[in-house]
Amino acid sequence: MNIDKFKPAIVYTIYIASTPEKLWQALTQAEFSRKYFSGHAVEVDLKVGGAYIVRTPDGALHISGEVVECDPLRRLTVTFNVNWPQLIEKLGPTLVTYEIEPAGDGVKLTLLQSHDRPISDDILSGGRAGWPAILSSLKSLLETGQAMVIPMQPPQRMLAALKELGISMPT
Repeated sequence: MNIDKFKPAIVYTIYIASTPEKLWQALTQAEFSRKYFSGHAVEVDLKVGGAYIVRTPDGALHISGEVVECDPLRRLTVTFNVNWPQLIEKLGPTLVTYEIEPAGDGVKLTLLQSHDRPISDDILSGGRAGWPAILSSLKSLLETGQAMVIPMQPPQRMLAALKELGISMPT
């Protein structure tokens, strides 16, 4: 996959009082991710071409992709395809990159969600609502040992924009 065509559409940077090692574990281990990602389990085969999977709390496939870049403790880029075939067909693939840098007594985490084509703000509102909740819960877990419980639903403007494109909600 040529990632040169992908441009960031969403970028978030947070600082966490933690270590690169603990943050890497949180981003790549199912038992850790379940705590901050609303019960979702991230499973990663940490090598280029390896599988990237996110399962719902009941074990169903939610997101599938593959590892595009893997520099342990520093950078992980994956294809991030929601298990919603119509969405991928119309909007193309999504790349998610996690960049980790030491920052004083903690770490700086930058998340980039990138696309190979323009995506409307209405459709991006889903990620713009979801990522801050996920990252805030991750930060709380690493700093206090307790994840935040943040109820999330797809934004109505995103659902309306998808419906306008002829993309129906999966059943």
